[in-house]
Order: sequence, then C-alpha cells, then structure tokens
Amino acid sequence: PLADRTALARDLPLATLHVIDLARALAAEPDVLLLDEMTAALPADLSRRVLDLVSGYRKTGRSVVYISHRLAEVGSVCDRATVLRDGETVGVLDVGAGTEEEIVALMLGGGPGEEGAPRGGGAGQSGGVRGARGNDAEPRPETASGAGGARGVRGRAPPRLEARALRQGRRLRGVSLALRPGEVLGVVGLEGQGQDPLFEVLAGARRPDGGEVRVDGRPVRFRHPADAIAAGIVLVPANRAEALLMQRSIRENVALPFPARVRRWGPIDMGGERRKVDGAVERLRVDTRAQSEVRRLSGGNQQKVTIARWVAAGADTLLFFDPTRGIDIRTKRQIYGLVRELAAAGAAVLLYTSELEEAPAVCDRVLVIFGGEIVDELPAREASESALLRAAHGLPGSAEAGTEAGSGHGTEGRAAASVPAAPSVRPAPGPPGASA
Repeated sequence: PLADRTALARDLPLATLHVIDLARALAAEPDVLLLDEMTAALPADLSRRVLDLVSGYRKTGRSVVYISHRLAEVGSVCDRATVLRDGETVGVLDVGAGTEEEIVALMLGGGPGEEGAPRGGGAGQSGGVRGARGNDAEPRPETASGAGGARGVRGRAPPRLEARALRQGRRLRGVSLALRPGEVLGVVGLEGQGQDPLFEVLAGARRPDGGEVRVDGRPVRFRHPADAIAAGIVLVPANRAEALLMQRSIRENVALPFPARVRRWGPIDMGGERRKVDGAVERLRVDTRAQSEVRRLSGGNQQKVTIARWVAAGADTLLFFDPTRGIDIRTKRQIYGLVRELAAAGAAVLLYTSELEEAPAVCDRVLVIFGGEIVDELPAREASESALLRAAHGLPGSAEAGTEAGSGHGTEGRAAASVPAAPSVRPAPGPPGASA
C-alpha cells in the first residue's frame, strides 16, 4: 500500500497527499475529471501510475482535462491541447507527432530559441537550448559537455560542503557526499527514499542521529536553519509557501536576510539594500506587476523570488530541492540557466529533481538515492533517464566503483554499463476524451 490508512494526513509526504486527493476525486465518479499539475510533486513511478489511470478513465467514456507543463505527458494521454500564455488562449492543437515542438513555440511566444533562454554564460553554456529528446520536448540548457563546464574548478578546489555517513532514523543510512565550488551536484530518487531528510539535515532544519556535516573542511553542528544560513548554506524548497511571506511584497521577501547581517547599531543602508534587491529581481526576470503581495504571483515567479533572496544575499552554497516543480517551460529555462551561472561564478549547488531527464542537462554529476543510501553516481554524460530510473528502483545498471558519494573521493571518468531502455509511459490509444 502507498500509505498506512491509519496515518494522519499531516505526517504523510506531499506525493502521497496528491495521490489521496486523486483517490477522493475518483470516488465521486465524475463525468469530467480535472487534474491540475497532478504529477508535479510525484516521482517517476507514481507519475506513470497516474498516466495509466487517466488512460483507463477515458476508456470508460468519461472526459479528463489534464493541465501540465510536462509535455511528454500531454503527448501520452491527451487528444487535444489548448495552450495558454498570460491568461489568453494562444493555440488549440490536435496532439500528434511534432505537437510538442509546436506547444513549446506557442508557450514561448515564438520559436523555441527566441524567448526565455538563459542569459549570460553558465558554465560551458552556449546560451541556446535543445529541442525534443526522445518523447520530451521541454527545452534544456545547452552545455559544452553535458553540463560539465565546472569540471576544472571541481578538480582544483576542496569540498565546500561534505556529508559523512549521515544517519537519520530509518530514512538516512550512512549517506556521504562531497560538493565543491563551481559544481552542480544532482540528486535523484523516487519519493520517500531519503532525499527529504538529507536536504533538511544539510539545511539545519533537522538534526542527524549520526554522521557528520563539514563546511570548508570543518565539522559543524546546525541546531537551526539560521546556523546553516550563517555558514552560507541556504535551501530553496519545492514548496514556495514554506519559504515566502505570502502577504508581503516582493521587496520585503527578497530583503528578508539583510537585517540579520547588520553588524552594528545604526541606520540600515536602505539604498544598498534596494540596489541588491532590484538587481536580483531583474536578474531573475521576476514579473513585478503584482509586487505588493507575492501570493498574487504565479508559482514560477514565486520560486524566482525565493531564489532572488539568496542571489541578493550572496549565498555561496545553495540547496535546490525540486526547484522547477510545476512551473512553466520559460521559467524552468531561466532557473536552470541561473543555476549554471551561479556555478560558473564559483557557487556550490546541490540540486534534487524529480524530473530525471533534466538532471544530466544541468548537473555535472548525478547521485541516485534509494532506501536512504546513495546507490549510484553517474557523470552527466552517462546519466541517461533509463540508467537513472533503474538505479532509482534499486536495480543494477552501472559499473560498480568506489565513489565520492560513498567515500568522499572523486569518481571522474568511470564507465557505466549499458542498460535497457526504460518502459514507455505512453499508454495504448483510447477513445477521445482527454484534453490538456
């Protein structure tokens, strides 16, 4: 079973809560089932179960309205797609071959490379994006070597952040990793495999039962997130409501860390604060039309405000936990482009993503967590979706070797064994009834 039926809802992970919401809706046997970003918070295995369910539901003669930014899913289960941009319908398409590229162009207001591409030069970036890859046409940042532009920095610099044999209840069982300046280290895994407590421990929100966290080679004990922030380690959570003051303005949210850094009594440098806030807001292209309250912003712009806060504060170690969950393609491009820019400028970035196909595009290395342990590590060029999916299910796939994840030492250049392609998520065609 997905969860203990006697458990309290407040104790369940977000993915399980989403599935419970779906079960409650299905219990009413509606003629029209409306799913809004249903899979945004789900790992790959649960997402596939939802897609299978949607496919089966349409075969009963009922209709489904499926709202999603995951274009591969739209192609899998929908017959027609209506594309919205800035509150207006910009196109209605019959779903078929080539539809995903057309949807991307409509969402961006032009050709796939015309608008919303990352600015500046991330590590090794050309500034462009790739088109479809397999069944996924979502644009990704282009890098010279599979997002490996930070490789030279990583080879020279000692680790900025280390976890050594971290344990936390039954959810973390001896996790070790090393994150260096100039590197984007990816983490992937199915729901509930230990990624949540790992990030919470590193961010100071949860205390480990054993093991050690090191910053710049020195052991640290975080008793509160403020301790981690003081050490330069900040968390960008997937749930924007956890990070933002929803009834406050964009400026107030971005400037939130500044008063804590005042070292002496006296007037606050409001001019300097304003310049930093404005620079971060402009850099992330935050839509400021509803700037008086961040709750009025779209989910993507809310996430930009969260990131802008730490960009303005100059944080040098960032923990991104599924930062692009449920946001549009244009914003996803911008966030991933910014991640590469931050790494190119020397920041150390730990990035968990529930979208396996995104990991090799933005990360230098990818760790796979399963059952509270790091079970595999792949360089970006070898981190195919099928290889990551096999490892995420605890299946053998890549060659065994001593890894930095397990011992704190590097693993550059190791080979991965070939793996069979992951099962297709595209269900058999059914009668019309599903629409995006």
